[in-house]
Amino acid sequence: MLTSKQRAQLRSMAMNIDTVLQVGKGGITENVIAQTADALRSRELIKGRVLETSLLTAREACEALCEACRAEGVQVIGNKFVIYKRNDKEPKIELVSERRKKK
Repeated sequence: MLTSKQRAQLRSMAMNIDTVLQVGKGGITENVIAQTADALRSRELIKGRVLETSLLTAREACEALCEACRAEGVQVIGNKFVIYKRNDKEPKIELVSERRKKK
């Protein structure tokens, strides 16, 4: 689980990243789940968006992808959402509370 400080840190980082995932009228398919898992493995933090043709809301899509990929939803605004999953082998993002423990 993310703390509120960690979530705030990830939200600020997400402002500068591009949207890499789109959910269309097909909804959450195996292909979309695989694409999400690959993106999370390489980036840890991804931004997605739900197209107007989709039958899902951004929140529904975010929750479904988080459940399928065992990730955490960071933020949902309008038709965009942000997902985070830590890469245990090669972590790229150092979260706030982890920094304090190491000192």
